[in-house]
Amino acid sequence: MKEPTRNPGRSITVLLAITFLGETGSLGVKLPGIATIGVGTYLMIQKRPGETRTVVGSKWLVYAALSAVFASLTSILGKVGISDVESNLGTAIRTIVVLVMAWIVVFVTREQHRVKDIPRRDLLFICLSGIATGASWLCFYKALQDGPASLVVPIDKLSILVTVAVAFFAFKERLTRKALVGLILIVVGTLVMLA
Repeated sequence: MKEPTRNPGRSITVLLAITFLGETGSLGVKLPGIATIGVGTYLMIQKRPGETRTVVGSKWLVYAALSAVFASLTSILGKVGISDVESNLGTAIRTIVVLVMAWIVVFVTREQHRVKDIPRRDLLFICLSGIATGASWLCFYKALQDGPASLVVPIDKLSILVTVAVAFFAFKERLTRKALVGLILIVVGTLVMLA
């Protein structure tokens, strides 16, 4: 399950929203919520008993941290940019930029010729994932346009509950006790922030 590694982005986003957007309402509630989410995320990404994971020399941790930072910047920059732009248009522009960036990476890595080799089933699921991403972005940016980023982002990240449920039922992935406690803390921290 890759979703938990992005959860630090939720805390970063809230801190950036407080700092740059002035969303300081009930700081006494938000800061404990951020801390609870942080602890929950830490518990979620702990390695399982018997699992070998190399942290030293591994690039995954750097990419996960960069993902959290960029996800936070996405929300903050989107909140600033979407304030005077209709959310659907803002989402369309953002999608075009992401699409162009993705194809640049494909061409730089010389992967473009492999598109025809993608099995149809995989291509179907990639396309369905793209549709779900588009729907998520449309809803996210509409919520971001109307609501405070420090609340919209944590609610959006509750998608981890759906991810964990699907992983459990579809892929038979089970959470360790620590990960379950972490998941509960993430949810509690998010709900605390909504108070």
